[in-house]
Amino acid sequence: MRQAARRPQALVQITALHGVLAGLARKRRPGPRWVAASWALSVLHLGLLEERDRISAADALTLARGNLPATALGSTRWVGVAAIALDLADGRLARHQHTASPFGDYADSFADAAFWTWLTLRHEPSRAVRAAAITAWALPIATVTAIGIRRGTMPDRPRPTLLRPAAAMQAIVAMRRLLRH
Repeated sequence: MRQAARRPQALVQITALHGVLAGLARKRRPGPRWVAASWALSVLHLGLLEERDRISAADALTLARGNLPATALGSTRWVGVAAIALDLADGRLARHQHTASPFGDYADSFADAAFWTWLTLRHEPSRAVRAAAITAWALPIATVTAIGIRRGTMPDRPRPTLLRPAAAMQAIVAMRRLLRH
């Protein structure tokens, strides 16, 4: 509540964005509950905006990407490619506009984990690929969250510089989904 009081513009922006997303998700599964969970996580992490009092355009793209499972219209054939495009766009925008923040960094990780785990568990027939998805996305998020809760502060995320297994998994899952049709 203190962070929301310090950043009322960010709270309004996040609420408005999630209102639009909820409208798009109204008749879909996982739908409004997914969007509500995204809103709650976003609001609970407003302190990660640090000195900023609003979210950036890159942050909004990241949050939209994280909500693709609830809002993706039509076929899910292209949704993996769309997620990769949004991921590249939000990163480029954050660097170009110098709006990178811990909020955006963590939102990016959560958006990736939520979207790619959902897509893989929901649409991937291979057990090996599903297991790799859990290892690449859900396990690191769960580990960092558990450490954060135990310490009472958010730890730095591990960032391998040479090998990025989650990025490789994104390409594999997106291509398998695209080619399966």
